[in-house]
Amino acid sequence: MTAELVRGQNHPLPGTRLEIRVSAGHPVVAGATLGDADGRVTDAQWVAHPASPRLPGLEVSGQAAAEHRMAVDLDAVPEAAHRLTVVLALPSVTSAPARFGAIAAPFLAVTGTDGTEIASYTVTGLDAESAVVALELYRRQGAWKVRAVGQGYAGGLAAMLHDQGLPGAAELAAGIDEAVARGMARAVAAPPVRSEPARVEQARVESAPAEPAHIEPAHIEPAHVEPACAETAPGDGAPPAADVPERGDAAATGTGAARGRDEGGSAAVPALAAPESAATQDRAAVRAQAAPPSAGPISYRHPRRQSGPQAPAAGPEPSSTPSSAPREPALASASPATDRHPDRAPADEPGTPGTGTSGPGTSGTGTPGPVAGDATGWSMDERLYNQVWGMFEDLTRTVAAYRSAVDFAESRLEQELDRVLSDPATRVGPAADTAREEARARHAELVDRARSVLDRDLAQLVAEAEVVEHALPPAYARWDSPVWQGYQVPLSAPMALRLGDLHLPERPGLRIPMLVRLPLERGLWIDAGRSGGRDAGLPDSAELRRLAMDCAVAHAVRLLAVHPVGDYTLHVIDPAGAAGPALAPLLESGALKEPPSTGARGVSDVLARLTRRVDLVQMAVRNRALDSLPPDLDTGEQLLIVNDFPHGFDDRAVTQLRYLADEGPSVGVHLLMVADRDDARAYGPVLDPLWRSLLRITPVPDDHLADPWVGHAWTYEPSRVPAGSDVVGQVLRQVGQARRAYGI
Repeated sequence: MTAELVRGQNHPLPGTRLEIRVSAGHPVVAGATLGDADGRVTDAQWVAHPASPRLPGLEVSGQAAAEHRMAVDLDAVPEAAHRLTVVLALPSVTSAPARFGAIAAPFLAVTGTDGTEIASYTVTGLDAESAVVALELYRRQGAWKVRAVGQGYAGGLAAMLHDQGLPGAAELAAGIDEAVARGMARAVAAPPVRSEPARVEQARVESAPAEPAHIEPAHIEPAHVEPACAETAPGDGAPPAADVPERGDAAATGTGAARGRDEGGSAAVPALAAPESAATQDRAAVRAQAAPPSAGPISYRHPRRQSGPQAPAAGPEPSSTPSSAPREPALASASPATDRHPDRAPADEPGTPGTGTSGPGTSGTGTPGPVAGDATGWSMDERLYNQVWGMFEDLTRTVAAYRSAVDFAESRLEQELDRVLSDPATRVGPAADTAREEARARHAELVDRARSVLDRDLAQLVAEAEVVEHALPPAYARWDSPVWQGYQVPLSAPMALRLGDLHLPERPGLRIPMLVRLPLERGLWIDAGRSGGRDAGLPDSAELRRLAMDCAVAHAVRLLAVHPVGDYTLHVIDPAGAAGPALAPLLESGALKEPPSTGARGVSDVLARLTRRVDLVQMAVRNRALDSLPPDLDTGEQLLIVNDFPHGFDDRAVTQLRYLADEGPSVGVHLLMVADRDDARAYGPVLDPLWRSLLRITPVPDDHLADPWVGHAWTYEPSRVPAGSDVVGQVLRQVGQARRAYGI
């Protein structure tokens, strides 16, 4: 649960790799300082600001913006630094407010790398202050905590830095102000608001293709997901965009995934999580840099993004406009909004004749093409994970913009037809027919323009998805990927796992990998039942159960394959022994050490062992006595596969299973259930918490997942082993050989 801090309150930080999000409603300067044990900033090199945005373990934005994201790695900060202070200041330009009392109260959130919100703080009570110390991260007895400070300074940055003991505070503050002013000077002012109703209506008509961009899911944070539709996305990592990737479950999609709702509800996609990117920060920065009325429509391209060669201008440009400013393709005299992820370079646009030679990293036009790993991260795996999450976000936004534009066109058509019908004098006759035809023509034009923008963005995403798919490591790759042919047992665990693919009806062929963060924060439930919304032509009940068990085995094999030898131990409960054929490869390879437990006694024994393990590890962790654990206790990750629940379960076993689902993930005991909810209907609402605690996936394509921003209904498609392929057997043989070599 997120801790909502008040001034002076502190909260422990569960990890050292964090993201700090700032939302102020108006462009502000966000920075950070490192202090010693007494809180003094001893040198200007210990201040991260727009002119010098990077310090060891810390990176801030290079410009003023309404929303910021700071990346923090507390393990990487200098050993002499005991405090990390997050500071905000108003830009010293004439167009900016002079005091925080004139804008909305700044909001800050500290999140994990998976997007899970740890603590938040709204800086209230500010008035004449133009700079504020918002948060403080500090060491205390070897652990890090966050404290809400909220100390404002009417003297601005100079007074705040001087108060922190920095020599030459005034000179550094002046340098920061100058850097911010230069950055804002490169941007042009936003166009004035027109108050005349006729002008407003005309502007809406002219900018209809870009209209969806005004409906932005900016305050939708991928981290609220638990990377990727009737259910909310998983947040184990997303998909990006699991019931649609949650903010953590997101397909690909970050780690905090949105919890699944009741049976009739929708689930959120796992956040390939969220890493989240700097998307909201970038959108806010761009809003502050919209073009003036004389310069044409607003450009939504991120100012730091690379662009292809620019065509020479027809005439001299104003001196205030940089010559390197990105150029948007013209569309009916209005530049449409772009919904690309701000952290990745755009692909060349379709339909442009090639003017250059192709090569690695370039498109047929000679402009930079999509590149695998084109995202932030400490490793290639993390960059790929964040890139997949960015693709999930991009597809969500561009489809939301298209649907919004179509809705606007429909609404406008209805209004124009209503106006024609409301006047008896023009209701019938040639004039009325002409008015209707013109209204329908305008509607068709708006829809066509919106579709052309959508097709352009989808073409870029398709090109990027093709490049990224071939570069994914085994944990993220499809079973038909060539990477499995060169598989070797890894020496370290990955940060996420692929559960399947997600796609939207606008482009079913564009599949976004649904990734969940590891270690799993929620159990998995493979639904072997037939929901009412499914196609009647789907397999019968027996075939669905077989497919569900095959999916469970494939997920188990992938978990074993992407972890070092001995990191995962499998347990299987199969009360009726119905899953024998599916489990045979696990037994033959030695990946499953013991035969599946059958009957009520077998169910009871396995649950008792795992429950005891959870209790012992929890007590040892709470009392910091891990050395006192029994020597025969397996401290590796445990995966329990349960088939045909609730057959063979009595009331005590059901209670133990619920306990494992709730408490197990935190101490390395994970649940993978294959069940039909209708079979457990006799238990009534008693099992509702169990179903909600698990991430529901299906053995056949199903649209039960929803993204965490606008709630698109994403179709989930499981990751299937190609027909006739022995890739699973090949991987299991290598895993089994490695386990035997280690004596496991």
